[in-house]
Amino acid sequence: MNNTVAIQGVKGSFHYQVAQDYYRNDILVDECLSFDKLVDSLIDGQAHQAVMAIENSIAGSIIPNYALIDKHQLHIIGEYYLNIHHNLLALKGQQIKDIKEVCSHPMALLQCKDFFRKHPHIKLVEDADTAEVAQRIQKNQIKGIAAIAGNAAASLYELDILAPSIQTIQDNSTRFVIVQTSNSVIPKKEISKASLKFMTDHKRGSLATVLNVMSDCKLNLTKIQSLPVIETPWKYAFFVDITFDDYEDYDKAKNILQLMTYDFKILGEYKNARS
Repeated sequence: MNNTVAIQGVKGSFHYQVAQDYYRNDILVDECLSFDKLVDSLIDGQAHQAVMAIENSIAGSIIPNYALIDKHQLHIIGEYYLNIHHNLLALKGQQIKDIKEVCSHPMALLQCKDFFRKHPHIKLVEDADTAEVAQRIQKNQIKGIAAIAGNAAASLYELDILAPSIQTIQDNSTRFVIVQTSNSVIPKKEISKASLKFMTDHKRGSLATVLNVMSDCKLNLTKIQSLPVIETPWKYAFFVDITFDDYEDYDKAKNILQLMTYDFKILGEYKNARS
């Protein structure tokens, strides 16, 4: 049986930490430095499941990942919320005044911008992955350059934490989804959340009518995200997450929405990680 899970980034990354926490058993990880490569790992059969960040409580939705899930017919089979603590990491023996440059993922830099305003001597450089920078610093024994990464990366790559929890907003969490190429069949009684995609008529009140159906069927809308339909200018698809207490309520709404909307697609039915 294939027990390989694709992650974005390398060991020590937040995706790696989620994989360890979610599966809680021996797994192999396929380290992918982009989400496109992560999807390729799934499609090629190198990994049987993948961990993919989908939204952050500060920076919002990671919109390209919605498009990847939709385009490649991936199925969401679970979710996981991780509290994100960004630390400033460097080779042992250095201090913040010794750091001239910080390389990190653009999202991490964005989430720590207030900290770096207090240290204008540090140049910020966008990079592919938080933990990969930490790995590179240790491997090449690079001084004067720091990484932004979690505790796992600091421990794994034996780097000093020059400043802990440097994120601007301390209550910073990221929602990750677990995806695979086939649907996951779990008992209906365990399903309490669904991710859907649909399009509506381009006329007044169309979306409001859909939302009213969800409300009438006792569904709780936890997320709505619009994405442009590339082939049709000024046409949008809606991606929504809904939670519910009774699967029958969701099933009723689903049957109605299939008739009311266009290009209706179930991206996943799974257990609400926050229930």
